[in-house]
Amino acid sequence: MPERENEPAQMQIGNVAARTELSIKTIRHYDDAGLVTPSARSKGGFRLYTESDVQRLLVIRRMKPLGFTLEEMRELLTALDARADGSADREARATAERYVDECHRRAETTCAELRTQLAYAEEFTALLAQP
Repeated sequence: MPERENEPAQMQIGNVAARTELSIKTIRHYDDAGLVTPSARSKGGFRLYTESDVQRLLVIRRMKPLGFTLEEMRELLTALDARADGSADREARATAERYVDECHRRAETTCAELRTQLAYAEEFTALLAQP
C-alpha cells in the first residue's frame, strides 16, 4: 500500500522489534502498560507503529538498564512530550524540564556506577586469563 502524502510510514511489530532490538512480547507489554501505544491498527487488527513510536520505544530501551521503573518511564515520556509541546503553558514546560533534568542526573550517576562495575569485571576477567 503506497503512503499518502503527510501520512507517516507505518511498521508492523516485527519490523519495530528488529529496529529497536526489543522482543515482540516486550513491545506488547509496553503497549499494555500504556507507555507506547501503536499509532494505528491494520484492518486485521495488527499493531502499526510510526517512526515516532519507534523513538519512544528506544527511549524506554535506554532507560531500562539504568533501573528506571515503568512509572518513571511513563513520567519521562510525558515530560518529553510536554517539553516539546509549543502550546504547553510555561509552568507545565518548567515542571517537565525539571523532571527531565532529574532523570538526566540519575542516568549520569547510574552510568558512572556501571562503568565502575565494568572496570571490576574487566580486571577480573584479565586476572582469570593469566596463566
